[in-house]
Amino acid sequence: MATLKLMMRAIRVSEFGGPGVLKLLSDIPVPTPSENQVLIKVHACGVNPVETYIRAGTYSRKPTLPYTPGTDIAGIIEDVGQQVTKFKKDDRVFTTGTITGGYAEYSVASVDTVYPLPDNLTFKQGAAVGIPFFTAYRALFHKAHGKPGETVLVHGASGGVGIVACQLARAYGFKVFGTAGTPEGLKLVLNNGAHQVFNHREENYIEKIKKASADHGVDVIIEMLSNINLNKDLQLLGFGGRIIVLGCRGCIEINPRETMAKEASIIGTTLFNATKEEREETAAAFFAGAEVGWLKPVIGPEYPLEKAAQAHEDIINSSGASGKMVLTM
Repeated sequence: MATLKLMMRAIRVSEFGGPGVLKLLSDIPVPTPSENQVLIKVHACGVNPVETYIRAGTYSRKPTLPYTPGTDIAGIIEDVGQQVTKFKKDDRVFTTGTITGGYAEYSVASVDTVYPLPDNLTFKQGAAVGIPFFTAYRALFHKAHGKPGETVLVHGASGGVGIVACQLARAYGFKVFGTAGTPEGLKLVLNNGAHQVFNHREENYIEKIKKASADHGVDVIIEMLSNINLNKDLQLLGFGGRIIVLGCRGCIEINPRETMAKEASIIGTTLFNATKEEREETAAAFFAGAEVGWLKPVIGPEYPLEKAAQAHEDIINSSGASGKMVLTM
């Protein structure tokens, strides 16, 4: 297939800055996959908060300009590289990474970041599950070393990662607490695995969580906004408790003494550091969850590709998350 002769629409970023630097172009050549890569016709692409930090130039990892954002896409295999035997044209797939970017009508991905999309999941759900599930599993098991019977608090549970973390923890036998900031978010979290939910906009919600944990404290906290919540998290931990930091939008001052008596740990993580073995383990858990039925990706706000700038504005400034935000092609 002579892909270089085809043109596509794609979002391009030529300078770091606000959402306005996301420009829709219609004359971008369709990329060609090399030996161990596949070309995917994109049906939907997830939008992640980290993509706004990268776009703004404030993230530790900066792409070479110009670039197309987007990592977790779902779609149809259009073409495969010469060494690819795992997939064929027209296969339904989702990804946990791309090479050429996901905010586009076509994207090239390395075959080791591409997975079959289960028949019982839509393309939008496929775009909503790659990064969230792999991130949540890594946090709960590879970093927190969580065990069934422990209490886990998902601090900010109504977004894409938070909802999957609640579903995952409930399925694996944890006692699950979740927080959200709106009535709709609280209901969503409760319906997706949490045993109890708490409104993190209420002044006394920390005391309510302490009471719910019966003075034992929380064993694991999956933290989405550590620059706001880290001090609160330290109050909630039990002995040997672990805080797994998945999100941060600034600085915070803490007293390290808070970690000493409890022998608590604060652990940062990013999916980019996952090993091949860890990804394979996570994929096995994903397919089991999809087959049994406890894994149910929740779609939040949907935007057409040309509204990518608005999506970036809303994912940071919305009053509360409600599922995974996606772009549709």
